[in-house]
Amino acid sequence: MERKLDSGPQDWKQYTAALLIFNVVLFVWGYVVLAVQPIMPLNPRHLGMLAPTTIFNSVTSFMTNTNLQDYSGDVHFSNFSQIFFTISNQYISAAVGFCALVAIIRAFRGEQKVGNYFVDMWRVLIYMFLPAAILSGVLFMQQGMPMTFKSTVQAATLEPGAMGTDDKGVAKEQTIVFGPVAAVIPIKQIGTNGGGFFGANSAHPYENPSAWTNFITCFDMMMFPFTLVLMFGRMLRKVKHSIVIYGVMLTLMVAMIVWAIYFELQPNPGLTAHPTSVTYKIPSATAKGGFREVNIPQVAGLPIDQHLGNLEGKEMRFGTVAGPTFAALTTAVTCGAVNCAHDSLNPLTGLSPLTGMWLNCVFGGKGVGMINVLLFLIIGVFIAGQMVGRSPEYLGRKVGAREVKLAVIALLVHPLMILGPTGLFAATSWGTKAESNPAAHGFTQVMYQFSSSSANNGSGFEGLGDTWGFNDNPNPAPTSRQLDIATGLVMLFSRYLPIVAPIAMAAFLGMKKEAPFGLGTMRDDTVTFYWLLLGTILIIGALLFLPVAALGPVADHLGPMPFGG
Repeated sequence: MERKLDSGPQDWKQYTAALLIFNVVLFVWGYVVLAVQPIMPLNPRHLGMLAPTTIFNSVTSFMTNTNLQDYSGDVHFSNFSQIFFTISNQYISAAVGFCALVAIIRAFRGEQKVGNYFVDMWRVLIYMFLPAAILSGVLFMQQGMPMTFKSTVQAATLEPGAMGTDDKGVAKEQTIVFGPVAAVIPIKQIGTNGGGFFGANSAHPYENPSAWTNFITCFDMMMFPFTLVLMFGRMLRKVKHSIVIYGVMLTLMVAMIVWAIYFELQPNPGLTAHPTSVTYKIPSATAKGGFREVNIPQVAGLPIDQHLGNLEGKEMRFGTVAGPTFAALTTAVTCGAVNCAHDSLNPLTGLSPLTGMWLNCVFGGKGVGMINVLLFLIIGVFIAGQMVGRSPEYLGRKVGAREVKLAVIALLVHPLMILGPTGLFAATSWGTKAESNPAAHGFTQVMYQFSSSSANNGSGFEGLGDTWGFNDNPNPAPTSRQLDIATGLVMLFSRYLPIVAPIAMAAFLGMKKEAPFGLGTMRDDTVTFYWLLLGTILIIGALLFLPVAALGPVADHLGPMPFGG
């Protein structure tokens, strides 16, 4: 099969064209599968067709390895769609970023031919993803994860009549949905996809039955993003350089986890007492003197024991800490799976997953995270070169204006695709009608949605009305179509521009002759380089996203009342 796929070596333009054409075919395939769901087999519940905008959003989402779900898998997808759309896309789209990184590494080595896209795709799928997924799937089934072509089972509830009664007064049974869950979840995590079989994702007991499966899912989503950094060094024969990059990423990830755990162990401010009334002055263009007063009355606390921190929105099987830890990991590696409600995280805890998506290079997804680090790296090397008055170099080659321009273009796509749509939706009824909370928390809901889309992460803050559902749904979320289209377009631009531009950048850099190593050459395997790369990531990230962080989670934390009250 591999020999049949090998159409010969490709240069960077041919490789990129093959990648893009392949994804167009993948889009058509996904759209057809979801559109014909009502007439396909493995649909005993006779589920209908989703709304066209939801199909567009879902196909774009899974094709771009984002897996943002404006639907609920156990409600809207048949087993046919789960198998031929969800599973197939999670394997294939996850391999695209892997292939792009390999092509970039070969270009950095000065090779005019960067491989064959279809052979690379085959090798990633068959030699890497499939064995790892089979092993994880067996472990998951041993822990009780369902693996069946059946769709539902009827079960009597512990409390008779909990599901209501029929016309004769007989208690109704509960309909429990399942299917080939153990085939979906391994590649969902290994491919850092995150698109779950159930709407509750990894908080669902069938999708994450135990503490052991919670550990395996965390390990699976970290496995390839972590190892690809070292693969980068081995292929370039610069392992020490890759260890420095690995150290920068690990520092950021540990900081995100510690930050999330610390603030989530604090009591939920929305449930604590405010014993005295407080009056605030806020700027106002229409008030006399330029300020108007806002009075916050005394609020009685609820009789809730919060010594374990904020337990709102947590899966109690995992406790307080597993939720924020999972949230930090899943956004750092752009997986997007969730085992708690991010909307219920304490405001400052929510900064951790947002930071992971804003930086989009803390290990990141398979290949794409490393590609994003290279963008920061090129810019950092350029800045360092300007500071010492020397032409910047990377991998022994001079970094010119063309390489820097391509790096900046690829880097700026991300904030533009977050800040622009967030501002549009936050300032119009498209966003305000979808928010379930007012003020800063509602703004964070909108901002998180576009951050997740642009980072190709897919995790949901939730609380945002973004579901149309089936095409004949009489009561869809009012602005779900606008959100479907907007986030779909953001996912497309944020996926392919930051892949194509770095491939071109690596090709142009690789074509240059290696400069001799001299006393003025900056080494890329030292502590100095570690601080250069870390500082570049943090400073650029802060300049781009600190204002919206202040408008969202920070303002939510400071009040005057928490959670937009």
